Amino acid sequence: MKEQNLIKGVFLVAIGASSFGMLASFVKLAYSHGYTTAEVTLSQVLLGLIGMFIINLIRKKQPNEVTATKKDIRNLILAGTSMGFTSVLYYMAVSYIDASIAVVLLMQSVWIGVVIESVVTKQFPSLLKIIAVALILFGTVLATNVLANEIELDYRGVIFGFLASCSFATTMFASNVVANHLAAPKRSLFMLCGATAIVLIFCFITQLGPNNSNAMLSFYQLFTDNTTGIRDFDWSIFYSWGLLLALFGTILPPIFLNMGFPHTGVGLGSIVASIELPVSVTVAFMVLQEQVVLIQWLGILLILSAIFLMNSRLIFKKKQALT
Repeated sequence: MKEQNLIKGVFLVAIGASSFGMLASFVKLAYSHGYTTAEVTLSQVLLGLIGMFIINLIRKKQPNEVTATKKDIRNLILAGTSMGFTSVLYYMAVSYIDASIAVVLLMQSVWIGVVIESVVTKQFPSLLKIIAVALILFGTVLATNVLANEIELDYRGVIFGFLASCSFATTMFASNVVANHLAAPKRSLFMLCGATAIVLIFCFITQLGPNNSNAMLSFYQLFTDNTTGIRDFDWSIFYSWGLLLALFGTILPPIFLNMGFPHTGVGLGSIVASIELPVSVTVAFMVLQEQVVLIQWLGILLILSAIFLMNSRLIFKKKQALT
């Protein structure tokens, strides 16, 4: 029975991670149809918030389910702001660089998470983690193909991609420590409220405000002279690409990951979840026709190997528990 639950958990985690891995390509396609970053992010989080609210309404509550306190709600909303920053920064990165490169930068959250854990716990990382971090960094150099003379990476995309990975690492850390006693759908709902608040502010600053106020336009132009996104909000995004983005980016991943991780454990679950990286690159290669050369696949393999190395002890403990 335990082995059957483990297989089920692996399958669920793989579906959740694969769903998230498709996002960057969907965003690229939405951009190709003329939608802005503000429109893409707002449609995803708002539709995701509505979807998660409906799930919480119709789901069957457990008899011993804990009610959220005001402190729980406040902490979850605050933690959810990092989700909003991740979406905004990641989608801005995708607007400047290939989707296959953006997801590699996002995966830097693995070693950034090690740094955050070290700072919070005030403990120096183990030798195993240091080796894994070195592998990830070297794998990133290969996966982004920066050593090739012909490669041209827009520095803005690289900066936004790295900032997105920092924010994503914060989200992962917060998800593991904030209000863990609450049901997963309820936690996701409150965190999405925080994410929505950040995205709404971003939309106002970058599109809605400058489009309707000369003062806001002047403020906006202090930071950039790119005014292509300053226009009336295109609400058609909500019934076109927004539905796909919300489904694969906001609704399905947390549901499947929260269902699968209790069966796989953190170690095996983290390794299975890293399938997001090859899925994202493969989809970008097949759908967007982005060029992915052999050295980039070798870099991706190195990153996946590092994730396996970091969680090898946890996997061994999981196997011992099953026997």
